[in-house]
Amino acid sequence: MLKLLLICTLAVASRAELVEEDDVLVLKKSNFEEALKAHPNILVEFYAPWCGHCKALVPEYAKAAGMLKADGSVVRLGKVDATEETELAQEYGVRGYPTIKFFKGGEKESPKEYSAGRTADDIVVWLKKRTGPAVATLAGVTEAESLIADSEVAVIGFFKDVESDGAKAFEKAAEATDDVPFALATSDDIFAKFEVSKDSVVLFKKFDEGRNTFDGELTKEDLLAFVKSNQLPLVIEFTEQTAPKIFGGEIKSHILMFLPKTSKDFDDKMDEFKKAAEGFKGKILFIFIDSDVDDNQRILEFFGLKKEECPAIRLITLEDEMTKYKPESEAITAESIIGFCKLFAEGKLKPHLMSQDIPEDWDKTPVKILVGKNFEEIVFHPSKNVFVEFYAPWCGHCKQLTPIWEKLGEKFMDNADIVVAKMDSTANEIETVKVHSFPTLKFFPAGDERKVIDYNGERTLEGFSKFLESGGKDGGAPAGDDDDDMDAEVRSTETSTPDRTSVHIIFMSFPHKCMQSVFCRTVYMHVHKQTQIF
Repeated sequence: MLKLLLICTLAVASRAELVEEDDVLVLKKSNFEEALKAHPNILVEFYAPWCGHCKALVPEYAKAAGMLKADGSVVRLGKVDATEETELAQEYGVRGYPTIKFFKGGEKESPKEYSAGRTADDIVVWLKKRTGPAVATLAGVTEAESLIADSEVAVIGFFKDVESDGAKAFEKAAEATDDVPFALATSDDIFAKFEVSKDSVVLFKKFDEGRNTFDGELTKEDLLAFVKSNQLPLVIEFTEQTAPKIFGGEIKSHILMFLPKTSKDFDDKMDEFKKAAEGFKGKILFIFIDSDVDDNQRILEFFGLKKEECPAIRLITLEDEMTKYKPESEAITAESIIGFCKLFAEGKLKPHLMSQDIPEDWDKTPVKILVGKNFEEIVFHPSKNVFVEFYAPWCGHCKQLTPIWEKLGEKFMDNADIVVAKMDSTANEIETVKVHSFPTLKFFPAGDERKVIDYNGERTLEGFSKFLESGGKDGGAPAGDDDDDMDAEVRSTETSTPDRTSVHIIFMSFPHKCMQSVFCRTVYMHVHKQTQIF
């Protein structure tokens, strides 16, 4: 009897562990399975108490939990302190904070990665799409008005026949869209209220022109393109909340205006920027970045800008190779921005590459100092064998390598044919050489062939010496993918993907402790088609 009582007491205690904080379940290894049994559909945030982005998410996450609870939804939100529940975090492959996963139907295996925005509305819309019908049916005008009032963006399909080809294409488009609610209207009163006279699709939004009516063939692909093109403002401010929408879209060419909101002519410059945006809708995304915000300083650094140099315009493409462009004119007028974008669209712009000035004593030390401005001249000198370390000032492995690299420079400083050099790749960019990780070691043998050999041997003085003395054969390999050598510090928080590697630089250009930069991490994850991990 005593044994039975003890078992019952333990069972009750186990269930009692499902405590809540602001409508969010507090989950641990000890109550995780119990939570899934009690609430089969749970969105779980794995967080770290010290993480700035986790802290920023707290109010929105709690608000979303409250909204679902108030609606009587069976979906719940939970959270796991991944720094305490390390076993649970490891089980679900948590490699950054916050990581958010959706467990559906009580299943522990293969939860769905959360892939939408960081606002309460984004979270609720995404969950409703995952647990309910992709398309809601509107019973009358009141429901339609409520949907529009409650949503930043909403898409309504006006169809008299729900079995029509257009209505079916509309449903397929809805199933493929996570971050925008879709609804179906069939009644005459809804048609009349919104002045729709025939089958149509209308996107309602709380910005710009307020609504967009689809004009084209009703196919899934065309409808998706219509929604993607119109669901963002003509000019969107870059924030942690808007980042997923910015980088999750199909438009990979982005023009950025860096401008402090406190500027006296802020409104004038924003008007000019918006005028320019009108002609490139669906082709180039126009983004505004407040240059006064502390969290945005890392973005300025990435583009080689200083706070005092703003306002400024830059353009970036997020294709296989990330490329940056700088306008010749510093004027922020609709005319100058339109001209800049037209030259880009016509392929007439040259990439903008950062370079420090050449130091006066660049060749006065055993290890020569290279920058963008003297790189080509030195490394491709026909009579020199040049061994270069591409480093980042903050990189721990680079710092460990420094004394060895200096000894190597000293050993070969009297050899007229060999040059040992280094270049800060966070401040200098080279079109002919793509640096994927830090430190990266490359050998440029003498000759006119402009060959490049990656060093893959031991990082010791003996290993480097053998490599140089063998003419780049002992420990070398043809230049190629060297992602396997990615800095271990970076690997500790980032998911590594071998292809499209140039984008590693966008977050590896900054100190490890600052790698939570939402811009850097978001760009990286979206280019690699992975879930964002902030």
